[in-house]
Amino acid sequence: MELGLTKAGRFEQAQRQHIAAVARLGEGREVLAGREIIQRSWRRCVDDYRLDPSRPRPVRVLTHEALVDSREPVDELLYVARAGVDQLFAQVAPMGYVLLLTDRHGVTVDFRGHPEQDAALRRAGLYLGADWDERHAGTCAVGTCIHESRALTCHQREHFDATHIALTCTAAPIHDPQGRPIAVLDISALQSPRGLESQSFGLPLVTLYARMIEDAYFLHRYRDTTILRFDTTRAFVHFNGRGLIAFDAQGRVLAANGEGRALIAAHAQRTPPAPTQVTQLFEAELDDLLALPRCEPDQLRALRLRASGEIRFAALVEPRGLRRHRRDAEPICAATDAVTDAAGEIHEPVATTSTPALDRLAGDDPAMQRLLGLARRLCRQPLNVLIRGETGTGKEVLARALHASGDRAEGAFVAVNCAAIPEALIESELFGYLPGAFTGGNPKGMRGLIAQADGGTLFLDEIGDMPLTLQSRLLRVLAEQEVMPLGAERPVKVALRVVTATHRDLAALIAEGRFREDLYYRLNGAELVLPPLRERADRRYLIQRLFAALTAEQGGAVQLRADALHALLDAPWPGNVRQLKSALAFALATREGETITVHDLPESCRADRVATPPISATSAIPRTTQLRHESDDAPAEAESLARALAQAGWNVSQVARQLGVSRPTLYRRMRRHGLVPPNRREALRD
Repeated sequence: MELGLTKAGRFEQAQRQHIAAVARLGEGREVLAGREIIQRSWRRCVDDYRLDPSRPRPVRVLTHEALVDSREPVDELLYVARAGVDQLFAQVAPMGYVLLLTDRHGVTVDFRGHPEQDAALRRAGLYLGADWDERHAGTCAVGTCIHESRALTCHQREHFDATHIALTCTAAPIHDPQGRPIAVLDISALQSPRGLESQSFGLPLVTLYARMIEDAYFLHRYRDTTILRFDTTRAFVHFNGRGLIAFDAQGRVLAANGEGRALIAAHAQRTPPAPTQVTQLFEAELDDLLALPRCEPDQLRALRLRASGEIRFAALVEPRGLRRHRRDAEPICAATDAVTDAAGEIHEPVATTSTPALDRLAGDDPAMQRLLGLARRLCRQPLNVLIRGETGTGKEVLARALHASGDRAEGAFVAVNCAAIPEALIESELFGYLPGAFTGGNPKGMRGLIAQADGGTLFLDEIGDMPLTLQSRLLRVLAEQEVMPLGAERPVKVALRVVTATHRDLAALIAEGRFREDLYYRLNGAELVLPPLRERADRRYLIQRLFAALTAEQGGAVQLRADALHALLDAPWPGNVRQLKSALAFALATREGETITVHDLPESCRADRVATPPISATSAIPRTTQLRHESDDAPAEAESLARALAQAGWNVSQVARQLGVSRPTLYRRMRRHGLVPPNRREALRD
């Protein structure tokens, strides 16, 4: 290579050399030794697709609308794959790699990248909406993986198109439960060492995560079906069993994952035809397989393969409905074995019975399950309970469930929002008053809310906002179990349990002298802390439960499409469960059909998941040219964006619609160019 060339010059020279190598291949004078899979792809590019190596093509990027259409068939897979995609990206991101998940045609439907490389990644086609079909992108990891139906690495000059020769990419296919290709998982880097051996880590890593996503999708699709899970090692069956076979009540095989299909194919080679019954594969009766969850302490057993005599260890994944039925039929947290204390005396266990009002509040979120376990033990105890949590997390719902699950359930549940009642009225509202106690009152007097809760539960919401003067009177009520109405000469006895709730830091209020410390300890006999919705692992359960309740009220058969569910799962929910319920109610009220899609949700729920610049794949301006202008002409973009915002009166939603981007994207551009709405400029100066 000549000395003195710039970086751009060296790249252009490398491109010319690459084009010459492709040309020699077309003439039969070039052979890629040891890389037959790449050579076959180059040959397809020249002979079948008629791609001209001397005329590199701009990256093909789908429009926003076309991308939405591409995502819809795989939206359920995207939901299932999310955890695996995030985990894989966390491993490869420190090494400079980005991650693409494409559909079976090569269109990038999910993407993880580095914001600081945004412009370069867009130019390279490593972005949401980019199309890596081999027919127009040439030899590349995604497109060639789709065509060859196998995992592979396409490293630098192995790419057919000369504009891609700096990239290194590794891809693996993902199949549906019937073995059909459904997606491709890919990691790519803009730069890497020259030698192919530098990418040896990538292939097994991407292949592993592709299999994990594939198996998670299998378990999701057949969650209402019995699934046999097996492996060659007993210890791994429950945690990472490689084989999955779904079968119906008659034992007929419905589907299998890659390992299961390989087992079926091997059996068919030894004893054709291919088995259609799960009992043809294993030496066991159907009843034996169905009894696996109860046959051994670890709920699995060794089974012999009929064709080969080899041993596989197997467990049963029962249908979702059956698992729920068994869980509901058994006492929650019930101990079944006697225990021995330190003195050697045997005591029978005390079982905690099921409490339906509490059981319905959460799915499998660990924090919520710990909280509900404590609530079940507290619901029948005479302790006052303090519930803490952010606004909208469901503090009153939990309080009502505590009441309904305890021995005061037949009594009244009286809810008081201490922040909503005017300070001038809160004393009379809580304690009541006699006739003529003050001017303007009810001439017959009024029984206070505390007295109304006699024999039941008094719920004081936003207790941190109770006036200090009233806190002293409440303390006396709790200490003496009696209430003095306004104008009365003697107190009235009450028997009640007090549950309080707040989103405020009571310890800080005590330190500031705004909340009585002695009252705090009276109220806080036990404390329950509700996690915010964004931290809960059972968001899907909550969405489905709230949606079912709302649709039941309307009496319709409305469906929640997968793209809407995905957006709801991704939303940050600063308003927590209350905001989620409002969003679902909004979608139900404004929908046009009987299916709710992502476009029916409030704008605040639609994360920047499918936003791409609104440019057609057949636009007259090459995509690479436009991206170069976007990154190199920042002052022009800033001026244009400021003008659009000013003309719209700084209505961000309106400008986002005009530009065809989401609000989060527009906010990021505003921050990048230092554009601040007029109503915030004074605050920033202060």
